[in-house]
Amino acid sequence: MATIGTVGFLGAGQMATALAKGWIAAGLFSPERCRASDPYPEARAKFQQATGVVAGSDNRAVVRDSDILILAVKPQMMLALLEEVRSEIREKHLIISIAAGLSFTKLTEMLHGSYRIIRVMPNTPCLVNASATGFAAGPAATKDDVALVEKFFNAVGKAFALPEHLLDAVTGLSGSGPAFVYVMIEAMSDGGVLMGLPRDVATALATQTVLGAAKMVQETKLHTGVLKDSVASPGGTTIAGLHALEKAGFRAAIMDAVEAATRRSTELGK
Repeated sequence: MATIGTVGFLGAGQMATALAKGWIAAGLFSPERCRASDPYPEARAKFQQATGVVAGSDNRAVVRDSDILILAVKPQMMLALLEEVRSEIREKHLIISIAAGLSFTKLTEMLHGSYRIIRVMPNTPCLVNASATGFAAGPAATKDDVALVEKFFNAVGKAFALPEHLLDAVTGLSGSGPAFVYVMIEAMSDGGVLMGLPRDVATALATQTVLGAAKMVQETKLHTGVLKDSVASPGGTTIAGLHALEKAGFRAAIMDAVEAATRRSTELGK
C-alpha cells in the first residue's frame, strides 16, 4: 500500500471533522500530518478542538502541503474551490471527493485535467465510528489508492467498493438514511409516550431497540424477513403492529424516501 503522507481537508465542516477525528484516533496519521482549511472561523475552531489540527483559511496552502486531498465542501461550492486551488494540484495528489452527485466527468472538467480521484459517500455515523460508506475509483486511481481508501473508511465503519453509477443510490440510502432512522426512533418514542411511558424511557427503549435489531441483522446474517417472523407470533402484539404499518404504507414511504434522496443527489451533480 502507498505511504499515507499528509492528509489535507478542503472544508472543515461536520463530516470532515468526524473523519479526521476517527482517522487520527485509529492511528492512520498524526495531527502533525494533517492540514485543513475552511472559510468559516467557527468550523475551523470546532475542527481544531476535535482533532488537534490547526485549521486555517488558505486552501492553496493546504493543497501544497498535502499528498491526499479530501474535498469536503458542498457540491454547489466545488467549482469555486477547484478554480482557486487548481494550479497547486500535482500528479502526486490522491483526490478523495465526498461531495454528493459530482461525477468523475464533472470533477475532471472542474480540475481541467485527469487526476487520481476516488468518489466516496460516507454518512454522519462516522462520528461514532459506525459509518456506512460506498466508494468508486476513477479511471486514473491505482490499486494502492483503492486499498488506502478502503483502509481509511473501514477505520470509521464499513466501506463498500461500487461502480460510480450506484453512488447516487448510496447517497439516497445510507447517506440520507440516518435521518430516516432518527424520525422512526422519534415516532416510536412518541408512541411510547402516547401509551404512558416517560419521554426519557421511551426514547431510550426505542433507541436500544433499533440498535439491537440492527446488531441482530449484522451478527446472525439471517434475512430480515426471517428475523421479523421470529418476533411476530400468531395472533400476537407484533403482527398487530405490523398490520398497522402495512395499512399506513410504511414500506412504500421508506422506499419513496430513498428514491427521492437518490434523485436529488443526481440533480445536485448536474
